[in-house]
Amino acid sequence: MSVTIPDPDLYRPNVGLAVFSKAGHVFIGRRINGRGAFQWQMPQGGIDKGETPLVGALRELEEEVGIPDKLVDVLEETSDWLYYDFPHDVKKRLPGPYIGQRQKWFALRFKGSDSDVRLDRHTPEFDAWRWARLEEVPSMVVPFKRMVYSEVAERFRTWCEPVPGHKETQG
Repeated sequence: MSVTIPDPDLYRPNVGLAVFSKAGHVFIGRRINGRGAFQWQMPQGGIDKGETPLVGALRELEEEVGIPDKLVDVLEETSDWLYYDFPHDVKKRLPGPYIGQRQKWFALRFKGSDSDVRLDRHTPEFDAWRWARLEEVPSMVVPFKRMVYSEVAERFRTWCEPVPGHKETQG
């Protein structure tokens, strides 16, 4: 069985961020102005021209969640790109030629405290946030992103263990 890799030029370059707490939970935000169910997701965003995926990931982290790069350790980056297609109703609302997104995902360990999370640093994309178990997140996102989220949950499951010595049950 051969795997067909999509044409990358048809997909917007993007990063996804699995931000793990010391307790081994992952950050999820509820999309502002979302429609219907499944409005939770991990931070993600486009890679600007000239940026590396890591630079884009750290920029997006600060823009969307208000966490500066000094408060995270980079644990892992996916070696390949993960792809998803936009459903027709989403595609017709978006400008540009892309039929979906290709994402590099990063596992990051959050070294700060909950008060360091600021959803209002730039134009807000989330209206609420919480810590969740990574394996539950795919069921909370819009259906067209679920395959990617399931893959991320599988690849990054090693980071779900609490940091040694961490005693809190939250975050």
